[in-house]
Amino acid sequence: MFATLSDRLADTFKNLRGKGRLSEADIDATAREIRIALLEADVALPVVKEFVGAVKDRARGEEVSGALNPAQQIVKIVNEELVTILGGETRRLRFAKTGPTVIMLAGLQGAGKTTLAAKLALWLKEQGKSPLLVAADLQRPNAVKQLEVNGERVGVPVFAPEPGNGVGDPVSVARASLEEAKRKLYDVIIVDTAGRLGVDSELMQQASDIRDAVQPDEVLFVVDAMIGQDAVSTAQAFLDGVGYDGVVLTKLDGDARGGAALSIASLTGKPVMFASNGEKMTDFDLFHPDRMASRILDMGDVMTLIEQAEKTFDSEQAMKAAEKLSGRGGEFTLDDFLEQMQQVRKLGSMSKIMGMLPGMGQFRDQLENFDEREIDRIQAVIQSMTPAERDNPKMIDGSRRSRIAKGSGRQVSDVNSLVDRFFEARKMMMQFARGGGMPGLPGMPGMAGGGKRGKVKAQPKKGKGAKRSGNPAKAAQQAAAEKEKAASANPFGNPDGEEMDYEKAAAALDLPQDFSKFLK
Repeated sequence: MFATLSDRLADTFKNLRGKGRLSEADIDATAREIRIALLEADVALPVVKEFVGAVKDRARGEEVSGALNPAQQIVKIVNEELVTILGGETRRLRFAKTGPTVIMLAGLQGAGKTTLAAKLALWLKEQGKSPLLVAADLQRPNAVKQLEVNGERVGVPVFAPEPGNGVGDPVSVARASLEEAKRKLYDVIIVDTAGRLGVDSELMQQASDIRDAVQPDEVLFVVDAMIGQDAVSTAQAFLDGVGYDGVVLTKLDGDARGGAALSIASLTGKPVMFASNGEKMTDFDLFHPDRMASRILDMGDVMTLIEQAEKTFDSEQAMKAAEKLSGRGGEFTLDDFLEQMQQVRKLGSMSKIMGMLPGMGQFRDQLENFDEREIDRIQAVIQSMTPAERDNPKMIDGSRRSRIAKGSGRQVSDVNSLVDRFFEARKMMMQFARGGGMPGLPGMPGMAGGGKRGKVKAQPKKGKGAKRSGNPAKAAQQAAAEKEKAASANPFGNPDGEEMDYEKAAAALDLPQDFSKFLK
């Protein structure tokens, strides 16, 4: 969604690299480019003016003039100002101290309220809550049926005493849901209300009546992030007519310019609380202003990626794979490789996962064109192998590769490529698991070329020893030369082939106390 804005800001910051100090002209040019980038992203004009003014004021201050790297300092300022206009801090739900917590959803038709109600219910269920969905949208055709289907998908009960399609009183349904929740001990009620194609008095009055009937703890305004400037005017109209506590942005995975997300919090004073960024019921989470700002500036969103991995990955499987890679749990096989790949796939699309990594904006075209079916093809090739071949890929010769290719519907070259990539990946992963660093760097613990620390046996001399002169003076000179030569071959001067305790020798150097960390 923020691709255009991210690209424009990245180009702006490139022009600042290499400058030792920013002139007034540099600051004005940067501010002008940021203003254009925000306006192109459909950000509201008052927000643009406030944002650019704050950036210029801070850029002229001491924090940039005294900075070692002004370009990085400008990026820091822009990041902090983006966090500010996105709401500043993450706003979490308020739960009622007694009785069920009531959450009311409001918004225009087509914003995705009914789907979002089920997503929110699933999210609360994963937080240990017991939610109840309430079908109070009795106007839109099949809205009640849609909520029932979505509720069944996420395993959350739906309270729907009226059939909908223009039949029934939504205020009575909302009021009756309170008694239903108390009777069946549900601790959260999510009320899905009706929307309209535009803001009108009938919609506002109905939403106000439902609000008065259930006295919600949270009223969430659901807005389609793809409708641009209209989102701001609609949000203000709902704020004046009904009132709400927070905003939920839907369709953040769309190709719109994203100005609504950057404008609503700043203009209405109400925080964006949740974001929906996909079609799956799990594509929903808290809105973190700092993480969204990082994504816009192509700094990635590693924290969200880690949180998703913690929820998705099987820790026991991951431990077994780590043991195999470190050499303690047997050989890492193609079965293990397939298991790890299936775990990663549970996180979502590969392009979305890779997009959360810092600096991936420059590879946006490749990510957008990534074929998600490639994982299916790899899985087909691996599953066309016999158990013995998956355990020991080295046994896969030419005839076996031909049979595997036919069984998976692929070419022999695809099988060759997969096997070769597996061996390379396993080698690299094993080096990381054993040494925790980059392979091929000599002298580092656990890496190629590195050795273990501790006692090292000095290498014995090869061949016969040198003959000594019968002249005492020459013999002493030869002995001194041999000792000097042996000392130069060993940094601690140990020419006698004895066992050497390097830890003890290092301690004898009497280094400064804070220097000891470099010897560990």
